[in-house]
Parts: sequence; C-alpha cells; structure tokens
Amino acid sequence: MQYIPFAIPRFAVTRRVSGVAVLCFLASCSAPLETVTKAAFNDEPDLVYTRSAPPPGAKEGSCWGKHVTPAEVETVTHQIQLQPPEIRTDGTVSAPAVYKTETSQRIVKERRELWFETPCAPLLTVEFVETLQRALKARGHYRGSVSGYIDTRTYSAIRKYQAPQGLDSSILSLAAARKLGLIAYDLDLEE
Repeated sequence: MQYIPFAIPRFAVTRRVSGVAVLCFLASCSAPLETVTKAAFNDEPDLVYTRSAPPPGAKEGSCWGKHVTPAEVETVTHQIQLQPPEIRTDGTVSAPAVYKTETSQRIVKERRELWFETPCAPLLTVEFVETLQRALKARGHYRGSVSGYIDTRTYSAIRKYQAPQGLDSSILSLAAARKLGLIAYDLDLEE
C-alpha cells in the first residue's frame, strides 16, 4: 500500500487566511460599542438615536435625533503658465507655452450637525401615528390613508411640515409633535 500524504492545496490556505484577514480588518473599522438604533418608522441614514452619547446637556431618558448636513465643497481648477511660448522675430511660435493644471478645494458651507429631541419609541404606537397622519392631513401635507404605519408618504409629510421650521428631516421632532398637538407641553419646563 502506498502512503499519500494529505495535502491542502496552497490556494485554499491562502483564501482562508485572506478571509480571516478581511474579517479582522472589518472588525477593526467598526464603530465603538454603543447602542445605536434607528427609529422603527425610518430608514434614513441621517437619523441616529443613541443611548451612550446624547448631545451635551441632554436630560436623562430623553430621545434624540441627529440631522447632518454635509459640507459643500467647491473644486477650483487653475491653469498656471510654467514657460511662456517661444516666438520668433517673424511672429511664428517655435515652442508653445507650457502649462500646469492645479486644482484646489475650498469649503463653501461648513458641515452642520443638528441634534433635536424626538418622541421616544414607546410613544410611537399605532394610535399615535394615526393621530400624526390626521394632523398632517388637516394641514395639507399628508395625502394618503390613515393607516397607523409610517410609510413613504408619512415621511414626506413630516419633512414638508418641518422644513419651513428649519428642520429638513423626515423624523418627527418633539417640537413639531407639540405644535401638531400630539404631545402636551411641559409647563414646568416652558418657564
């Protein structure tokens, strides 16, 4: 009987090691551990609810959304003459000018982070959302059936309602919920 040593093909080992390396790299790139969840009714990337890092001065147990407006960057391209053209005495060009193109960027509008208080998830019941939809419909922003579920039309209506007030986000702010009559004002805090 002939003994044949067991051999793993070299490409299989390389592939496994590469896979492990990729997983380790991705794990090192992840954000630090903190509880971050999106609202049950919104998949917007600009909305963040966080329990470990609320904005400075936030009261205990409050829920917050964060709207990030990216910076506006302008790219400017300049042609810089490195060498002038060589012109003969008869006016013909013996060598054209040599130019270098330089591009630079400048920030036209700074990045802006806006934290705003939001109704907490336990408050977002079907009845609450139905009332929200009726309130938005009464103000001419919502054009759909009152379903109790926040859908694309509800997102759009919330954004249309809040944008003139300075918050261009489809996540309902606590201030907007109060103005719509969905949440009572805390008179002790309003003094």
